[in-house]
Amino acid sequence: MDRNQDLKDRREATKLGGGESRIERQHSQGKLTARERVTALMDEGSFNEIGQFVEHRSTSFGLEKNKIPGDGVVTGFGTIHGRLIYVFSQDFTVLGGSLSETHAAKICRVMDLAMKNGAPLIGLNDSGGARIQEGVVSLAGYAEIFYRNTRASGVIPQISVIMGPCAGGAVYSPALTDFTIMVEDTSYMFVTGPNVVKTVTHEEVTSEDLGGAKVHAEKSGVNHFTAGNDIEALQKVRDLITFMPQNANELAPSPTKFEFNKSKLETIKKILPDNNTLPYDIRKVVAAVIDDNSFREVHEDFAKNIVIGFARVEGRTVGVIANQPASMAGVLDIESSRKGARFVRFCDAFNIPLLVFEDVPGFLPGTDQEWKGIITHGAKLLYAFAEATVPRITIITRKAYGGAFDVMNSKSIGADLNFAWPTAEIAVMGAKGAAEIIFKREIAAAEDPQAKWLEKEAEYAEMFANPYRAAERGIIDDVILPEETRAKVIAGFKMLENKVDTLPKKKHGNIPL
Repeated sequence: MDRNQDLKDRREATKLGGGESRIERQHSQGKLTARERVTALMDEGSFNEIGQFVEHRSTSFGLEKNKIPGDGVVTGFGTIHGRLIYVFSQDFTVLGGSLSETHAAKICRVMDLAMKNGAPLIGLNDSGGARIQEGVVSLAGYAEIFYRNTRASGVIPQISVIMGPCAGGAVYSPALTDFTIMVEDTSYMFVTGPNVVKTVTHEEVTSEDLGGAKVHAEKSGVNHFTAGNDIEALQKVRDLITFMPQNANELAPSPTKFEFNKSKLETIKKILPDNNTLPYDIRKVVAAVIDDNSFREVHEDFAKNIVIGFARVEGRTVGVIANQPASMAGVLDIESSRKGARFVRFCDAFNIPLLVFEDVPGFLPGTDQEWKGIITHGAKLLYAFAEATVPRITIITRKAYGGAFDVMNSKSIGADLNFAWPTAEIAVMGAKGAAEIIFKREIAAAEDPQAKWLEKEAEYAEMFANPYRAAERGIIDDVILPEETRAKVIAGFKMLENKVDTLPKKKHGNIPL
């Protein structure tokens, strides 16, 4: 017997997964196989597989007759853009990608290696869930993964790509990771499927409507990025990883080259409308300050009244958080507070400076928001900014009213630099509401209450609806022209490069969940 040839034959057999017919079925659904996905994700020829010959040990329900090397998941390490990355890719052609004791052990193995060596972990999820023939053992396998996800949180970047079904206990691992990418039409996530929903609540719903990429991108916020197909999803991962460091003890890589079109210094002057009640797209302001084509928006379709994402300034990664006047006037509500808070905490965990653009009229009023806990959810964003120790710069473009002014990275909660444009209005509330409260008796006693109200509104606006009262008190550091913004941001972040700020000694804080 030629042992070398035997090894080669065994290796080739593992590449077939569940067999040719199942591979063809996978392709017919518009999906790549587990190995094809790894090949597309990693640098060419860089992938090193671990556990290729692992098989399950179950003898229940005839499983001992259905053993396939690898046991439904491809695990290993390689590089993306030359940087070490760990990966697992579930193989739906092998018992539906179901998670067994050994399947889980393989995933845990690469998770442990990623932690020990300080490198990102990427999970390519395509699984029918726990292998029911193994019972509680498979559930324990999921728990082992969840435990490691939690321990790795804030230590190494973790990215989940949902490339098929992800149901039941399987959804909690992606939920514990930093970013989730879903593929349109071929992936879905839910705790309980359509059949259970129908039995319990009598609702008729499809898998796509219950937990598809679009639903989770727009309604739940579970999905951070949506891709049209497997290749696009994997390309998004390769791009996203360039904005992140290897681990919490390093800085994000800085490209040696960057471009900035100086015509944007003229463009930025004309973005804000003359009428301060009219909306504008804050993304135009962001684009006019950062390096050309460097913005990668996160959660683009969720809570559109706040814009978050990664960008570069002179080649260095920054995290952008910006109120969006083009949606709900940029008001903060429950969903936008949650969205912003999670992103701020990611950036702070991985040494990514924060660049905030503020134009916020306040928190959204109403019984719906109050009854659903706007107080607690709004406090999440406040907590996230106040806890962050990375360099933090805020640019106030227009409105900065009430408690929302405090929450949006004000100096009083630890921001390093706060700048305001001449159009900034920094006050407890808008002039209209303030005049109504402060001059209530004068307005009521006037011959023409409406005229008096307008007069007092103008008086209040002249006094407070500008940046100079705040500048006089040092609450903002400088009033700057819009075209000076990029230069101020560059100088500010350079000054803050060696910033050292430590939190009081404690096990951990108690964020208002």
